[in-house]
Amino acid sequence: MRIRVAIFDDNKNIRTSISLLLNTDPAFDVVGVYSDARHCVEDVLKSNPDVVLMDIGMPGVDGIEAVKLLSREFPLVQILIQTVFEDDERIFNSICAGASGYILKNQLNGSLTESIKELMTGGAPMSPTIARRVLGLLQGGKVLKQPAEDDYHLTSREKEVLTAIVNGLSYKMIASDLNISYETVRSHVKKIYEKLHVASLTEAVAKAINQNII
Repeated sequence: MRIRVAIFDDNKNIRTSISLLLNTDPAFDVVGVYSDARHCVEDVLKSNPDVVLMDIGMPGVDGIEAVKLLSREFPLVQILIQTVFEDDERIFNSICAGASGYILKNQLNGSLTESIKELMTGGAPMSPTIARRVLGLLQGGKVLKQPAEDDYHLTSREKEVLTAIVNGLSYKMIASDLNISYETVRSHVKKIYEKLHVASLTEAVAKAINQNII
């Protein structure tokens, strides 16, 4: 089954480039192309995508606000932020808003199709520079973290898996790094969801960062 993709970007050239790139791959079906996010809920309802590509810097309703709206209305739709920005506040805010992944525009040609496919298999793709910044936020204590409401009773292995998710690794990469099977990773993630009382990777990442769980 083809992956249905909707594109939100105020730059016409980028919208065209992404559409052409995805339309050359039989795995994708571009179902909507929009120049702003003012009517993003209605647009997504109409186009019914599996994945939304969302630019952060748009006039009117910016990408982070749009992610919040779409995450609330369409929890099963995966949202991939694509932007030129690398600053820490935007990274953190987009993750907390509900973004499933974060990719830089200068890496779209080389990484976009694989990032979308990774989203659809349970991964949380991030450009390597973004993943390093997220890790830096955690290690440097630059994010204002809330005290955990509970210790959540995560095992050491579950914490390893959660840390890998925060760093943007896919299930396949986690399995390879930890020398465990793909299905074992899925089992750990399911238990992490239950213990953290979350329903998605995005919520797990946001809670892990904000409450200093890992």
